Amino acid sequence: MKTIIASVVAATGLMIAGVSMAADMPALAKKSGCANCHAIDKKVVGPAWQDVANKYKGDAGAADKLITKIAKGGSGVWGAVPMPAQPKLSEADNKELVGFILGLAK
Repeated sequence: MKTIIASVVAATGLMIAGVSMAADMPALAKKSGCANCHAIDKKVVGPAWQDVANKYKGDAGAADKLITKIAKGGSGVWGAVPMPAQPKLSEADNKELVGFILGLAK
């Protein structure tokens, strides 16, 4: 069933509420601990990645902003809870995660 849903999502670009859970995240996001604070389609501690993608849709500088945010951490954009810095994440892995997140834009 999950494979069918994933095929429909990939073919249509639609996200189905409740379907995109941590299991659909790239292995890198799980391995790096991102899923502890983020989900694709709902706020956990940090914002839903779908919301991040939608916020930055069409922003030519979004990838650089998010790469910096992941590497250095920060707060204020999504509330008072700070996002801790992820300095051990390689630049290539950081770019891969940001590409995944921004690719969720509707």
